[in-house]
Amino acid sequence: MSLKWTLIGIPVSAGVILAFWLATPGESTFKQPAAWQRMAEPGALSAAHAHLESNCAACHTSVKGVETANCIICHANNESILQRQPTSFHANINSCVECHLEHQGRASRPTKMDHSVLAEIGLRQLKDDADSQIELLRLQFIIGIYHGSSPHALITSEEAVLDCATCHSNDDRHFQLFGQDCAQCHATDRWTIPEFRHPSPNSLDCAQCHQAPPSHYMMHFKMISARVAGKPHARVDQCFQCHQTTSWNDILGAGWYKHH
Repeated sequence: MSLKWTLIGIPVSAGVILAFWLATPGESTFKQPAAWQRMAEPGALSAAHAHLESNCAACHTSVKGVETANCIICHANNESILQRQPTSFHANINSCVECHLEHQGRASRPTKMDHSVLAEIGLRQLKDDADSQIELLRLQFIIGIYHGSSPHALITSEEAVLDCATCHSNDDRHFQLFGQDCAQCHATDRWTIPEFRHPSPNSLDCAQCHQAPPSHYMMHFKMISARVAGKPHARVDQCFQCHQTTSWNDILGAGWYKHH
């Protein structure tokens, strides 16, 4: 199309739209803000935010987009998030959009946990806080050590600086026997370690990694557990006397046993 026709077409198109606008009754759906918002909507909101579908300004700020301040208006006092250890970090974070994605459809869950992003946000906050420069330097030093060679292939150097225990110590099945640097063995997308191979079934050092349940430190152990295994004189720290490495419930001489 030539420049001449382009220059003619633009004002003509604008004129047609203006004429249509003026000819349309004021109460027409076409003239309602919600109608124009729907035209620009990239996709349906999740069920949790569906009630905001006709109110873009509840989340979006003109020119700037989604701002954290808009999220805080609704979620600042969400005790179910702030009082649970795995999610309490939200009280100190000042960015939401990296992990909470919307307009993905009604059935979508607007949460995508990305530990690399969390580390990036944390480092950015430390950089902006003059009182945290020493901590920032320490973490950057750690990242520098791991850069290109993180603790293992399933974790990035940025993720390695996160303090896993802050969110997950209540889930620590090792009872801190291995310390709190979970990233040395675990990945951020799963706790299981496919490469892990249990030591020989003949090992007698179970207590180095395992701690007996509370019931084993009561009369329950001598009265029931030790007798079921046929080891009435076994000590609580002698796991190998009763248990097999296939499962805690696989008892030597008794087979699969689950008392409770």
